[in-house]
Amino acid sequence: MGKIAFVFPGQGAQAVGMGKDALHIPAAKQLYEAADEAVGYALSRIVFDGPEEALKSTSNTQPALLTTSLAYLEAFRAAGGAKLTPDYVAGHSLGEWTALAAAGALAPMDAARLVHLRGRYMEEAVPGGRGGMAAVLGAEREALQALCDAVTAETGRVELANVNCPGQIVVSGAKEGVEAVVSRGKEAGAKRVIPLEVSGPFHSSLMQPAADRLEALLADASLDAPAVPLVANVTADIVREPDAIRRLLVQQVCAPVLWEDSVNRLIALGVDTFVEFGPGSVLSGLIKKINKDVRIVTVNGAEAAAAAVPTLL
Repeated sequence: MGKIAFVFPGQGAQAVGMGKDALHIPAAKQLYEAADEAVGYALSRIVFDGPEEALKSTSNTQPALLTTSLAYLEAFRAAGGAKLTPDYVAGHSLGEWTALAAAGALAPMDAARLVHLRGRYMEEAVPGGRGGMAAVLGAEREALQALCDAVTAETGRVELANVNCPGQIVVSGAKEGVEAVVSRGKEAGAKRVIPLEVSGPFHSSLMQPAADRLEALLADASLDAPAVPLVANVTADIVREPDAIRRLLVQQVCAPVLWEDSVNRLIALGVDTFVEFGPGSVLSGLIKKINKDVRIVTVNGAEAAAAAVPTLL
C-alpha cells in the first residue's frame, strides 16, 4: 500500500468567493471567524465578496488562502475523511504554513495571524517597483542558475525563487536583474520568460528584512511538533523538530522553494497519492509534470471534498 501526502498551495491560487461553499460545515465556518479575529478585521468578507484588489494584497492573500485550504480540509474530514491520516504533509511557500496547521503544529488562529504579518513584512521589505519576478519556461535549472549569476554580476541581483517542475522555474530579484533575464532568457534555453504581477521579489535575498522581522515574531510563537512529518521547501527533506521548523520558515522567505525536489523526495519516501487542499489545482498540475505515474486528488471545494473521501478510504 502506497503512502499519502496532503499538499497545500501558495499565493496565486486565490479567487474571490473561494471557501463560501464550505460555510455550511461548522468547523470550516469557525476557521473564518477565527481568521477575522486573528487579523482584526473582516477578512472573510474580502474572501467571499472581494474586491479582488484587496484579496490580492499579500497581507490578505496569505491568511485567506491558508484559511480556505484548511476549510476544504475540514469539509473533507466532515465527509468521513477524518479517518484518513496522511503519511506526510507539504506546501508551496505559504502552503507550508497551512501544512503545519493541518498537521497540528500551529493553531489555525495563530497561523492566520502569523501569515498575515508575514505578508505585511514581505510587502514592506522592498519599495514598490524596485523588485520583480518572472516565470522561465523550458530552461534547465543549471543553465538558468548560470544566467542568473551572470546577470547578478553585470546588471542587478536575480535568483532562482521557485523550482516548480521540469521546465518551469520562477526567478526573483531587483527589477533590472529580472528584466535582464526576461530579455536574455534564450541564453539559458528558455522558450518563454513571462514577467509576473507580484508585489515584491519573493524568495530572494532582497526579502532579508522580512525574514529578520519574521524570526523575531516566530521566536515567541507557539509551535509544536507536527503529528506527521513535513517535507520542507528549503531542504526538500523531512523536518519534525519545532526549532528546526522555525529556522526553516525564516529561511524560506529568502530561499528558493524546491517544489520539484520536495515532490520527488515524497515519492522516494513511498508516496504514490497526493491530495491537494485549496482553491484551484496549481499543485496538482505541477505534480503531474514532475511524475505522471502518481495519483493526484484535488480537493478544491466542498463537493470535491465529499467526492474524494470514498476514493481514498
